[in-house]
Amino acid sequence: MMLVGAKENCKQYHHITFKQGNALATGLDDDSFQLVLERALIHHIQDVKDCFQEVYRILEDKGVYIIQDRTPEDCLLKGDDSHIRGYFFERFPKLKEQEVKRRHSSELVVETLKEIGFSEITEVKLLETRNEYEQKEQLLNDLRERTGRSILHELDDTELNDLVNYIDQAILTEGSIVEKDRWTIWKAVK
Repeated sequence: MMLVGAKENCKQYHHITFKQGNALATGLDDDSFQLVLERALIHHIQDVKDCFQEVYRILEDKGVYIIQDRTPEDCLLKGDDSHIRGYFFERFPKLKEQEVKRRHSSELVVETLKEIGFSEITEVKLLETRNEYEQKEQLLNDLRERTGRSILHELDDTELNDLVNYIDQAILTEGSIVEKDRWTIWKAVK
């Protein structure tokens, strides 16, 4: 589905191609890319060292590696009208434990990048608008559908309804809500 969306969004750029692969063994040629971007990927990989080594292999000298993902600290911000994810962990601490287990600390990412041989490593925090809702009910419906929130699949339907009611009570506005997620972006150079 990600490739379908990417192709649709880039259909006017005929020089862009997409290939589905494995981040640990891409099958791409050595030293052949100037830029590699991995967005929301590394939290799916238990040991990031193999992933980072593969990127190092396929990047040209002075090639740039950009990683965008969430650290535990990004996810565990307090819940409020714009950081809805924080409410998940307030209401269900078991989700907090799961989220922390699948996320990598910034320290681990930076140290592993250095170990592989990357240099000029920088880190930036970014608040990204996830969605804009004209009415709170639209947000609540999105939550009920678990749209784009894989962590909510850890809740059964009764727990999910409980969470939606909890968020309904916590957010006082009935009108416009701009939901934001915090991300960490690392840039490194081969």
